[in-house]
Amino acid sequence: MAAPQSPGSSSSRTASDTITLGRALLWPAAAAGLGMLLIYNSIGFPADDKPPAPPSMAAPAPLYVSSAAPSASPKPAAPSVGPALPRSVPTRLRIPAIVVDAPFTPLSVGASGRLDAPPPNDKNLAGWFKDGATPGERGAAIVAGHVDTTTGPAIFLQLRFLRPGATVDITRADGTVATFKVDTVETFSKAKFPDKRVYADTPDAQLRLITCGGNYDKKVRDYEDNVVVFAHLDSARKA
Repeated sequence: MAAPQSPGSSSSRTASDTITLGRALLWPAAAAGLGMLLIYNSIGFPADDKPPAPPSMAAPAPLYVSSAAPSASPKPAAPSVGPALPRSVPTRLRIPAIVVDAPFTPLSVGASGRLDAPPPNDKNLAGWFKDGATPGERGAAIVAGHVDTTTGPAIFLQLRFLRPGATVDITRADGTVATFKVDTVETFSKAKFPDKRVYADTPDAQLRLITCGGNYDKKVRDYEDNVVVFAHLDSARKA
């Protein structure tokens, strides 16, 4: 999908950064074959991907998200395990290890039949799929964020540097803070994205943080990979 030119720059490069986020997103009670596809379109230059550093590090380029129409997630058929919380929308995301502190915006299906994106000019905003599991609820909650924007480095620029055991705190509208613990951080080729592994429903409360990654291919104007953080609900407390 072609992305618009960066405002005010006739020499800026354009980039279409496609993230395959689930051509086969299968919920146990959903119709066979129904899936979800998130597409990030990056405009400008590839992100300056470096190990964690002070948040002032520079890296231009925006991301943009759209998706094939997903369906709401029913409760999993498998027996429930582990801690879980009732449904409540997320309001803020904090990841201390990579200095993330950002509000949420819900991602829903637009008039085009695709999932709308967080604003491409907002570098400090997380999006969550509002028709799936909410963070802390049983199932795999999906959170997506930009790597970079027209105004510089964005919320998930350093996502790939998270390590197992790192914590992700999500404040919810019901006044609770759900703390997730990172299990793995993996990079997948977009050509071989493991849809079922990332999107399959789960009997416990899990979280997926997803963004672009890998090399930036100038010829196809696209990042080659996706970075996915797999995490599970570890605890909850009052905000």
